[in-house]
Amino acid sequence: MKPRELPGLNVTVTQVVHASDLSGPSDRPHVFVYFITIANESDEGVTIKGRKWIVREADGNVIAVEGDGVVGEFPHLDPGEAFHYNSSHTIACDAVAEGAYLGQTDSGEAVFTRIPSFEMRVPSGEI
Repeated sequence: MKPRELPGLNVTVTQVVHASDLSGPSDRPHVFVYFITIANESDEGVTIKGRKWIVREADGNVIAVEGDGVVGEFPHLDPGEAFHYNSSHTIACDAVAEGAYLGQTDSGEAVFTRIPSFEMRVPSGEI
C-alpha cells in the first residue's frame, strides 16, 4: 500500500550552516550542518521509520540518500509533540536539498511528510 501524506505532520528547516571548520572527502569538501524540527500537529501518533534525501548540486550531480530512522533513532511523536535534530550533508559545490520522512501511524498506516527544499551555498573563495 502506498503511503499517504499526513496533514499536520510538518517539517521545518530552522537553520543551515556552512561548517568551514569541518571538511568532507576530497570530492565533496564542503560540509553543511542543518537543523530540523518534525512536528506532529495531526490527530494521531506517528513513528518516523525512515528518510529519503535528494541533493542536487549546481554541476548537475544528484546525490540520493535513504535510510532507516532519523540520526539513529525512530522517534515517536504523539499529537502536539516535536522532534528536533541536526545532521549534515557534504557537497562539491552549491546545492539544493529536499526529501521526505516516512512514518507509521499508531493505527499502522504508512504516511510521509515532505522536507522543504533548502539551499547550501559555498561561501565565495572556498570553491
